[in-house]
Amino acid sequence: MQKRQLKIVEQVQALGYVSIEDLAHNFKVTPQTIRRDINLLSKEGVLRRYHGGAGLASSAENIRYSARQILCQDEKRAIAVKVAQRIPPMASVFINIGTTTEEVARELVKKDGLRVITNNLNVAVILSRNPEIEIYMAGGVVRHRDCGLTGHATLEFIRQFRTDFCVIGISGIGQDGDLLDFDYREVQVAKAIITNSSKVLLAADHSKFGREAMVRLGHVSDIDELFTDTMPSESMVEILTENGVKLHV
Repeated sequence: MQKRQLKIVEQVQALGYVSIEDLAHNFKVTPQTIRRDINLLSKEGVLRRYHGGAGLASSAENIRYSARQILCQDEKRAIAVKVAQRIPPMASVFINIGTTTEEVARELVKKDGLRVITNNLNVAVILSRNPEIEIYMAGGVVRHRDCGLTGHATLEFIRQFRTDFCVIGISGIGQDGDLLDFDYREVQVAKAIITNSSKVLLAADHSKFGREAMVRLGHVSDIDELFTDTMPSESMVEILTENGVKLHV
């Protein structure tokens, strides 16, 4: 994905809908160039193409994993550094499915003595590079698109543990503080992870705020600390403060 295309996605996420004419003017390219960009992003499931412009993708289906890997990549890496600093050596940690949590794993691999329980095959592979980290891998149904594990077997496995921390990602954070995602089975596992963790750390870049998804995981009141890359809106900061959520920007 080109830098211009990433910027187009950011504008659509911020505004909800952007016209081809406005995008062409903003980027100083022809409307035909913008149409090609939008067609490509639509095929990737990142945006929805409309007559004369582009809007947000469906709340019923997430952006493709390959696209999510490179969206806000620098922001996710910065968030991961801060999350890893919060977790001391020798701690026990749940890590769930998501591209942001995978970035956190790339930072945590530098720490010794961790015990990590995960339903993310990518996380397990990343952490396996450090022989001083003990990894417990959940069973269940593997999702081919992102190597996440979900289902009844995953849920039962997760319920057997109680950890010092959990690191979770999310697809969307509603204006009212609701935590939203796309896969019902994944959400059930995430709920169990939250329930069985002493400290809940949510890692979410700025693009997740105001983004809609059809399955409700919970509310920001269910988490202890939020790590993000941009100061949220005043109303969101107020919700976080009211619920005692520590904000790391």
